[in-house]
Amino acid sequence: MARRRSHKPREMHFPKSSSPLGRITISGFGIRQLTALTEPRTFGQYALVYIVDGGGKYADANGIRKTLGPGDVIIVFPDIAHIYNPLPGGWIASYLCFQGPIFDLWRSQGLLDPRKPIQHAEPVAEWNRRLETVLDPAGRGGVASSLLEICRLQRLLAEIITGAARSTVYEDELQWLHRASDLIDASLAGPADWKSLARHMGISAESFRKRFARLAGQPPARYRMERLIDRACEMMRNPSLRDRQIAESLGFCDEFYFSRRFKAITGLSPRQFRANPLLIQNPGI
Repeated sequence: MARRRSHKPREMHFPKSSSPLGRITISGFGIRQLTALTEPRTFGQYALVYIVDGGGKYADANGIRKTLGPGDVIIVFPDIAHIYNPLPGGWIASYLCFQGPIFDLWRSQGLLDPRKPIQHAEPVAEWNRRLETVLDPAGRGGVASSLLEICRLQRLLAEIITGAARSTVYEDELQWLHRASDLIDASLAGPADWKSLARHMGISAESFRKRFARLAGQPPARYRMERLIDRACEMMRNPSLRDRQIAESLGFCDEFYFSRRFKAITGLSPRQFRANPLLIQNPGI
């Protein structure tokens, strides 16, 4: 067994919104697990468990049996009964639980394979750090933040599954999406100018729209509107700002159109949103 190191557990993370691709539901880092499961279970969603220190055993309904140690990665599938337990003395692990159509697509294409639930990634300190960087460091919440987290998680999964070999094509696509998203975010103060934005990316407006929709799972106009509504939610934390002022500052033609778009995105009217103290304190929900 590897020599134990000092770890500082981090609080579990509960994202407040999801992107069309999916969402990360729970996470924990440097968590010591001592309790052993007594019966196999099905989890109902995907999970990635990274063994940082210690060791244990894994078994599932497909007949796979594995001994685990530092650097091993368990990929849990929603419908596969499984059981994994630490050895006496426990282990330290980090984990991400996630769900969504993009991961079902990975599975249907054989990229996530229930016959290969155990992977390996070293060095341990580096990969544990990378697992943490999947999450939005600012903890902003909102659809845009969730989308970027899902993109980072896909990249991490791709590198684990391929033995940490980077895919140049995937890397280029991810960087393109980050750049495009940043340009849209920077343009929120004025009216949308898709031709100008596309020129910055060196392509036509129609090519930009198609490529962004393919990579992000939604059209750029929808992404932009969700970012505007994210900002509106943040502005509503200031009780002195009325809907008309927020609508004007964000470029909506009037407060009535703003209210309709707000409800279409959040499921609540601005008045209902303001009336909920939990939402006002955590505008990314």
